[in-house]
Amino acid sequence: MKNILYQESIVEIKHLFRMMRNTLLALFVFAGTAFATESYSQTMKVTVVADNMSTGKVISEIEKQTDYLFVYNVNEVNLKRNVKVNAQNKSVAEVLNKVFEGTDIYYAMEGKNIMLMSKAKDGEVAQQANKVTGVVKDTNGEPIIGANVTVKGQSIGTITDIDGRFVLDAPKEAVLQITYIGYVSQEVKVSGKREINVVLKEDSEMLDEVVVVGYGTMKKKDLTGAVSQIRPAELSNEAPKTVQDVLRGTAGLRIGFDGSAKGGGSMQVRGQRSVYSDGGHNDPLIILDGMIFYGELSEINPNDISQIDVLKDASSAAVYGAKAANGVIIVTTKKGRSEKPVINFSANIGFVTIGDSRKVYDSHGYLKYREDFYTTDTYGINAQTGNYEAYQTGNTPVGYYSRPTETNLNKYGITLEAWKAQSNQDGSMSTEEIWGRRLGLQASDITLNNFLLGKTFDWYDHSFHTGLNQDYNVSISGNNEKVNYYLSLGYLSNEGVARGNEYSAIRSNMKLNAQITSWLNVGANINFQNRTDGDIATNWESQILDNSPFTSPYNENGELVPHPMGENAYWKGYNFDYDRQYLDLDKGFTVLNSILTAKVTLPLGITYSFNVSPRLQYFHDRYYRSSEHPDWQAETDDRVNREQSKRFDWSLNNTITWEHIFAEKHHTILTLVQEAEERQSWADRIEARNILPSEALGFHGTANGDKNLSSFRSTDTRETACGYLARLFYSYNDTYMATFSFRRDGYSAFGTTNPYANFFSGALAWTFTNENFWNWKPLSSGKLRVSFGQNGNRSLADSYIALANLSLGKYTQGYINSASGALMDLKYLFVSRLANPNLQWEKTTSWNVGLDVGFFNNRINASMEYYVMPTTDMIMNQSLPDFTGFNSITTNLGRIENRGFELSINSRNIEKANFQWETGFTFSVNKNTIKKLYGEYETIVDALGNTIVKERDDVTNGWFIGHPVSAIWDYKVTGIWQKDEVKEAAKYSQRPGDPKVQNIYTDDDKVNADGSVTPVYNNKDKQFMGETTPPIHWSLRNSFTIFKDWVFSFNMYSYMGHKSLDTNYLNNDNNYSQITNCRNVYTKEYWTVDNPSNTYARLSAQGPTGISAPARVIDRSFIRLENISLAYNIPMKFLEKYKIQNAKIFTTVRNVATWSKEWEYGDPETGGLAPRTYSLGINLTF
Repeated sequence: MKNILYQESIVEIKHLFRMMRNTLLALFVFAGTAFATESYSQTMKVTVVADNMSTGKVISEIEKQTDYLFVYNVNEVNLKRNVKVNAQNKSVAEVLNKVFEGTDIYYAMEGKNIMLMSKAKDGEVAQQANKVTGVVKDTNGEPIIGANVTVKGQSIGTITDIDGRFVLDAPKEAVLQITYIGYVSQEVKVSGKREINVVLKEDSEMLDEVVVVGYGTMKKKDLTGAVSQIRPAELSNEAPKTVQDVLRGTAGLRIGFDGSAKGGGSMQVRGQRSVYSDGGHNDPLIILDGMIFYGELSEINPNDISQIDVLKDASSAAVYGAKAANGVIIVTTKKGRSEKPVINFSANIGFVTIGDSRKVYDSHGYLKYREDFYTTDTYGINAQTGNYEAYQTGNTPVGYYSRPTETNLNKYGITLEAWKAQSNQDGSMSTEEIWGRRLGLQASDITLNNFLLGKTFDWYDHSFHTGLNQDYNVSISGNNEKVNYYLSLGYLSNEGVARGNEYSAIRSNMKLNAQITSWLNVGANINFQNRTDGDIATNWESQILDNSPFTSPYNENGELVPHPMGENAYWKGYNFDYDRQYLDLDKGFTVLNSILTAKVTLPLGITYSFNVSPRLQYFHDRYYRSSEHPDWQAETDDRVNREQSKRFDWSLNNTITWEHIFAEKHHTILTLVQEAEERQSWADRIEARNILPSEALGFHGTANGDKNLSSFRSTDTRETACGYLARLFYSYNDTYMATFSFRRDGYSAFGTTNPYANFFSGALAWTFTNENFWNWKPLSSGKLRVSFGQNGNRSLADSYIALANLSLGKYTQGYINSASGALMDLKYLFVSRLANPNLQWEKTTSWNVGLDVGFFNNRINASMEYYVMPTTDMIMNQSLPDFTGFNSITTNLGRIENRGFELSINSRNIEKANFQWETGFTFSVNKNTIKKLYGEYETIVDALGNTIVKERDDVTNGWFIGHPVSAIWDYKVTGIWQKDEVKEAAKYSQRPGDPKVQNIYTDDDKVNADGSVTPVYNNKDKQFMGETTPPIHWSLRNSFTIFKDWVFSFNMYSYMGHKSLDTNYLNNDNNYSQITNCRNVYTKEYWTVDNPSNTYARLSAQGPTGISAPARVIDRSFIRLENISLAYNIPMKFLEKYKIQNAKIFTTVRNVATWSKEWEYGDPETGGLAPRTYSLGINLTF
């Protein structure tokens, strides 16, 4: 029987602008017509014939033949009572009247719900009884139908009706127990109250929750593969902006951090599977409502999502075969739940500021940095003191670059007049001007003049601002006998912290399902989006680095200037505010994604489904750069670019499912699928130059460009694929489970020899707590899972990668035009890529062992996974000998292995009437190793002097067998040369303040005539020092409900164990161009004789001979407090008179703080900007 296993969380209603009101009106009109349907109970007929059938079996038969759902209290309704039924094509009401004839059971039909209840018995209630009424709702204010409300310790109880209401006679001091499958039970003291309203929270860890597994759903208790499930409704207080925000913290899933206004981030399931990285080759497959999704995740509104299921092992993902080698993320959108229309509205307004970032020097730091930079060149051993210090060396006297303060003059033992006499200058020059010129400020006359006048400008503050984020959403949903509908409309507008970085999108979704007849159901899911690109329109990094703090974007009259550093400066600076006057940009996407479905219910438990998903995408890019800008020349720099592209994708599948339960304990599901898909794209781009006779039309004047200076590019692509699947699930007594699947896929981009591939998978599961011998009560549920399978990867950047490629060549000294006598270019076509008809599927095999356990009536749930996932036949470019005429060929080579462990724990720590505390924790570790590459071998001598044969590494790409794909292989810096190591440093042609680089291979060092040794550095001195990809990931989330209406939560996550090869710490990233041209630099620590360090090198540090710019390996591990949120649910007594079903106010801070042990320059995750967002929102349900 179905009973009620799970109900989706009600959607959150997001706010809408006034421009949306017409659409909202249309939604109401639709909602009104959706209810004008014939009564379901009057039309549905069933056939049930049996001489001695249990009541429970009759209910199961009715549920199987109809869409009815029975709701009842198992303590009131005897399902084991046998009855005689002979109903041939009778209405459901007629059958029920016969079944419960002569009993105290009566029923009530509400839409597709049938509630079975027991008639009240006289004398059952004690004399001091108190009639209690109330409403049971979920956390979104949606009434819960069929919740059990009982008096603790007595046989008094009832169930809630279609509006979630109940009426119960209970003693004044009784305790009510409210339970509902899929929700956390509650106990409430009556204490003489006449009205008790209860809010039940969903139990996200119930083993009966429904999980989407591909071409169908399963109860979690029946799962045999590794699947993680996320419900966005549980994170609604945190106001996630993107799908990636919802997924962040999932075990085994790495989510990148995108600091732009658009947000989002990359995704990777269980490590990098291949060295090939183009075309999203290592990205997981996205499934939206059962169909492959080709778009960006930004097209999916998080407010429209009901649940997300992440399939991580081969057994669960194998049903998708193609593209499933990197895991599968299945997104299921919301649908209607309530008989009555439910309107949801939400508004979220936030402000985004800079979080962790790397700043540039202010005016004081800028001068000090330049002083120290030049002073570094004066360091040497003072013959008088014997110390390594700043003193007169060559033509640079002591104290030459220091500001002539009394402290500095005393330090160097010179007078002010002596300091002035160190250089020749006009006698009228002030002391400040002399010093400024010694620091090179005269390279920019504006910099020097403003320095003398004390005028400064904060370019960093000017380049960034506090951005405004807005997110408004409205939806209407409902469910009746004939139609289930969900419609939404949302507007998103985000400003990034960098001025000019903006992103906006209008997103709408319409999801309809209609029960045409008792055997035919049809549906449509239409998703529309119109969005800007979100590119940063300003080069903020150039603006903060190319201008000194003594310049300004404005002149004395307040007008914008093109060259902040001055017209006479070699380096003139950069002023975006001036440039943007001569720029016009327009870039964006319009996308329509559709899913059309039809489901036919056949006899014998067989269903047939047809699903087709067409997707249409338009892209435009219009860019105009005017030659009226003084630096942009008409024939070279100004341009009008116009690009338009169209993409049309479609996929379809035919699915037959047979589900049958025989002998009550044997449950089988057979699924057969046929799939086909096609992707096509067309793009045209024009780049026009020298627009004549005028540029007045901007990018509308493309046709007026000089054809000899302009260019045109046109591309189109087409790729096709097909697939076939057979999957069998079997369960015995809900204790022993097995799933087996076979899939065959074909893809047009592979070679003609091997376009098809076969993929197998199998999984076994044992729910050992269902065994009769199991009697350890603390462990309420336990299941052991084992799976094996293989998936393919077809994500390629080039749809014709297996074919030869024709390219256009041009010979500049071609031929003489006989008519004009001009030298003409000779154009020709040539084969630029060698075909490979044997190119085939890249394959990932997976072994997975999992354990799911629940303790103390599932108050604590844990899942553990161990996996090994080798990838073979990787898509790689293999070098070819010169005589072939080609550099390389794309082929299948190599092997990479990922193995790891995952742990997920969810617990309800405290459950009191006025206080609940829940915790979620995930931990995952992944070890990535290259096992094979090209199969080319070499003979080497190992560390012990033995001659061995080993497979050759790819040093050029940094791929080494036995190490991770992102391995760091470089010279090891062990410290900094100090003041007392002058002679030792000189052996390496270095000075104190330079980095020490370990010389581990000494056999090739050079022995000089005097017996001294000069170290020689080459690849033999390089060492493996970790990897750049974090192998360890954990997350922790806590939620506290206080006095039922207040909810406080925080979420933190960490990536650990990865490192970064960084030159910033050794300060060899500086060059004299920054100094001599008065440019600014990022703030940094550095070594000086007065402030020695063993971590930071001196300015303009040099490596030993043979290594110009060594880098230090820095631990990039970090912990981020990602989210803090506080929500208040407004009590019902304040809402009822306004016809509001639920109202919630919430505030959220994202990217609250980050901690890293070693990383200092910017955010440790992004290496650059990481914005912090403060938001305030409201959710309303009508």
